[in-house]
Amino acid sequence: MAGNDGLLAALENLRRLLDHDLFPLEIGDVASHRRALKELRGQLDDYLLPRVAAMDAPLLAVVGGSTGAGKSTLVNSLACADVTEPGVLRPTTLAPTLVANPADEPWFGRQNVLPGLARTTGRGRGEPGTLRVVTAETLPPGLALLDAPDIDSVVTANREIAAQLLAAADLWLFVTTAARYADEVPWGFLRSARERSTALAVVLDRVPPEALEPVFAHLTRLLGENGLSGTPLFSVPEVALPEENARLPEPAVRDVRDWLAGIAADAHARARVVRRTLAGALDSISIRVPALADAAERQRAGLADLHRMVGSAYGAAMATFDDGIRDGSLLRGEVLARWQDFIGTGDFMRSLESRIGWLRERVVSAFTGRPAPDTRLRVALETGVEALIRSAADTAAERALEAWSGTPAGHDVLERAGVVSAGRLARASSALPERAAAAVRAWQGYVLDLVAEEGAERRTTARLASFSVNGAGLLLMLMVFASTGGLTGIELGIAGGTSVLSQKLLEAVFGDQAVRTLTQAARDDLRGRVRAVLDEDAARFTSLLEGAGPPEDVAPALRRAAQAVRDHRDEVEAPGAVGQADRSR
Repeated sequence: MAGNDGLLAALENLRRLLDHDLFPLEIGDVASHRRALKELRGQLDDYLLPRVAAMDAPLLAVVGGSTGAGKSTLVNSLACADVTEPGVLRPTTLAPTLVANPADEPWFGRQNVLPGLARTTGRGRGEPGTLRVVTAETLPPGLALLDAPDIDSVVTANREIAAQLLAAADLWLFVTTAARYADEVPWGFLRSARERSTALAVVLDRVPPEALEPVFAHLTRLLGENGLSGTPLFSVPEVALPEENARLPEPAVRDVRDWLAGIAADAHARARVVRRTLAGALDSISIRVPALADAAERQRAGLADLHRMVGSAYGAAMATFDDGIRDGSLLRGEVLARWQDFIGTGDFMRSLESRIGWLRERVVSAFTGRPAPDTRLRVALETGVEALIRSAADTAAERALEAWSGTPAGHDVLERAGVVSAGRLARASSALPERAAAAVRAWQGYVLDLVAEEGAERRTTARLASFSVNGAGLLLMLMVFASTGGLTGIELGIAGGTSVLSQKLLEAVFGDQAVRTLTQAARDDLRGRVRAVLDEDAARFTSLLEGAGPPEDVAPALRRAAQAVRDHRDEVEAPGAVGQADRSR
């Protein structure tokens, strides 16, 4: 098999790529994509890989068709042995039965073909999900028959296994009846055989003598109209059987048996059948795999959309916070009152005139238990900033949840997270208030360090000593929110006046350029800390997407794998015609 090594390696690489969960999200026609992926995996496992690894292995002919077409009876009749159990109850075939010559039993008895089905032997119908393997010396070596469940069974599992078996066949022996030959379900499978160049023969079973000519002619015409001209077509007359599980008379199935025996006896005929079906399956990869790659890319795009929705919601939250620190809203209420205590009542001005006055304020505060004005201002400012962060985070969580709920993919992710978890996503995390408080306190510490570092320069040391690092730090914090946009009336007068005063005082200590630099640094640091808090809250959403999509590079890898299969396609010889036995009645 050295001549097939390149093709076998290319198929094995493709199969490894298909192990990924390519379609976890509800994006597009995901049901059909998942079905196509499952079918391709199955055909690689059940047919392509074992067949390419053993081109000279026995031929597998799957006998498939509609409910009540007489498949089991036909298999028994062709094998000249009671290997399956026909019956009137539907579905009759619960588990597929494979009948082979004893010389071929070692190949089919092991997990070479249809490795996902456990093997059983002996009489009976077998258990669902198993493959019953029996032998019959009357069947020629080199050819096995597989009695498949109905393609239109009322049992879903039976329909699925029937499709799986047909995809694993070297040859389809498709059985229909004079009453059912025009049904749409069988023609869907026959067109699939045409598209994949699967070797095919059709058996028209249970044909009343008076209907033979018109039905045979009509079926021949339908085959031509569906691109299946030249398909071997056999007819089996309707005969009265002495008992339910009796075999058909030998003359009724002679043409079919002779055709199959001719293929089994001729190594070149078997090779033509194998190569035709194999080549068709390989060629279909050029269409099926790129289509899966396109669908996988749409999964990646849908995943990116979900990430963008979260990013947009929390980006808007950051913009809301930015507006909040610029529009003067933090200078209202408690912060404004404490600012007035700190600056407008003269406490701070007196501390500039005399360090004794500043110390006296501290001493009084210590004895009365009343916080100093700068402490009250710092606490009020901290509380206001925390409230702004919480409000922005709550709004972001609500927007992100609403955006996800409005898309099939997002709804799917939320459903998998569970009702309780999804409900918690509607508001900011319960841990956010603590994180926000820690972030604001850390920012206040940063501002004080910033002031201390700037005040360490020789030219400003003496001036800074006149009113302490804490006082200058508070003024700098307030400068971050110094914009008076949104304030009106008396608030504007007070806030605007004290903003100017704060700026002038800081400029007197550090100089105007330094004040601008310090203010920008303080604002940037605050924004960075708030961004980190919001990002951590957003992670509640994005963590649900971890591993939810196919690997980032799987789509191009699939296309390369399909191209590798095409590149080695010529290792399979060009297919010849399928045993074009004369069509027989």
